[in-house]
Amino acid sequence: MKFCSNCGSANITQSIPEGDNRLRFVCSSCEEIFYHNPKIVVGCIAEWQDKILMCKRAIEPRYGKWTLPAGFMENEETVHAAAARETQEEATAEVSNLSLYTMYNLPHISQVYVMFRADLVAGKARPGIESLEVALMDETEIPWDDLAFPVIRESLLRYFEDKRQGNKFKLHYGDIQKLTNSEFDIKHY
Repeated sequence: MKFCSNCGSANITQSIPEGDNRLRFVCSSCEEIFYHNPKIVVGCIAEWQDKILMCKRAIEPRYGKWTLPAGFMENEETVHAAAARETQEEATAEVSNLSLYTMYNLPHISQVYVMFRADLVAGKARPGIESLEVALMDETEIPWDDLAFPVIRESLLRYFEDKRQGNKFKLHYGDIQKLTNSEFDIKHY
């Protein structure tokens, strides 16, 4: 941070404010404290006739890899509205009957992923500006070695496991910690 968004000063330092326990950016001119908090990512496992909607990314990170429609929540938005909006943006698709399905903390990148199960309205989807292509896939069609993010893989694994257990979908939540560039530790609670 180079300038204070409150007063415009360049007198920004990092310090631990009184009563706090973490380094924060602080403007020494107006004493404004700037908090950097985790980002919330929301999305959908959009279902249509035993298949789910997948999107091939047209943006970085992970350009050309497959994912579920998801993205960052905006201010003044509910998680349900954000999940539906992201599905619309990435796959020009409408969803209904959203039900909370997974929540994973990714502390190494300061993100929380919240995924919903939802019905894909009329089974219609086409690529939005952030997708190269979209497709309805069953478990055998998922490009497991070409998924964009570990949290998407984990959500899909839970989904298909619950489906095999007689469609007994339950809430899954946990932590995903990065160990190396390609290895992750996943804890479920």
